[in-house]
Amino acid sequence: MNRIWAGIDSGKTHHHCVVIDQDGTKLLSRRVPNGEPELLQLLQDILALADHVTWAVDMAGGEPALLLALLTGHDQELLYIPGRVVNRASDGYRGEGKTDARDALVIADQARIRRDLKPMRPADEATIELKILTNRRTDLVRDRTRSINRLRSTLTDMFPALERALALTSTGPLVLLDGYQNPAAIRRMGIARLTRWLRARGVRSPEELATTAVEVAEQQHTAVPGEAVIAQLVRTLAADVRVLNEKVAEVDRLIEDRFRARDLAEIITSLPGIGPLLGAEFLAGVGSDLTVFATPDRLAAFAGLAPAPHDSGKKSGNLHYHRGLQRVFYMSALTSVRYDPNSRTFYDRKRAEGKRHTQAVIALARRRVNVLWALIRDRRLYEVVPPRATASL
Repeated sequence: MNRIWAGIDSGKTHHHCVVIDQDGTKLLSRRVPNGEPELLQLLQDILALADHVTWAVDMAGGEPALLLALLTGHDQELLYIPGRVVNRASDGYRGEGKTDARDALVIADQARIRRDLKPMRPADEATIELKILTNRRTDLVRDRTRSINRLRSTLTDMFPALERALALTSTGPLVLLDGYQNPAAIRRMGIARLTRWLRARGVRSPEELATTAVEVAEQQHTAVPGEAVIAQLVRTLAADVRVLNEKVAEVDRLIEDRFRARDLAEIITSLPGIGPLLGAEFLAGVGSDLTVFATPDRLAAFAGLAPAPHDSGKKSGNLHYHRGLQRVFYMSALTSVRYDPNSRTFYDRKRAEGKRHTQAVIALARRRVNVLWALIRDRRLYEVVPPRATASL
């Protein structure tokens, strides 16, 4: 037996592995705990079955991280099959129940019959760190957004005028709500005392904030039912948002430190609109080996700016792309319109052609893919006036 295929359906506590031969005959089906001794034993048993083993997984990180590290460390051929591909392919296999064993069989068989799957390349430590940190930041920002929305809703129940007057994403209003929440308490403090109280806690422009708070407090002299409990909830939620702000700032510092240490950091951030955070998201999305994007068109397709359709039968609008990279290029293009004359000229030209704002920004983002790809290829920094091409002798 020369060659076999091992498909693995990954899970949090266990993985299921199915091994098939060249004819699709099942040779092994095993549920394995997600631990090093058990995975090493599985590796040893499967390698004993054939001279050439091709492994296939449906996740590129996360739960199967230990498994992937072991396979990479033992120089195994490894293919990645996206979960959505496995789900669509499952319709063509016998059996209606969705089980781990069935999914593992589909993964193995797809690896056997398909020729369009590319080998997984191990990511370097720095890229993995950036991916972990940028994902962590995304989670924290989402938590902060939810907390701010809860704070706004709760404060509106008691003191709607103050909710409208305060920018609850800023530190100063959050400090204010940590001490004073209802109209009566703010009126008793008055502008002068409230200004001194805010200044002692390091709030910027304390007098302006105090004046705003007292003025809106003078407009409401009615206490709503349950005001004491609402005030306590407002104080708690404001404290939660401040803690999340600190956590986001800490992660931002870690991301910037690790991003600045990368060789491509200076080149990437030379393109207007891309700072350390978006630059880190870019490297986390494309990985350390940019040679997989032989042309800027491939990078644009991967980023969803020139998505390739994967329609089949009655299914349409089936586009595959990296949403994180799409966000990087769109947000950086949006920012560059304000600071880069070349971007502004391109944007204005698209608007003059009848494009809507969003369409013009997307067109600019697609154009910037070409620019960034060329900068990385040539290892040079972005210049507002590009260097002149010199004729070869």
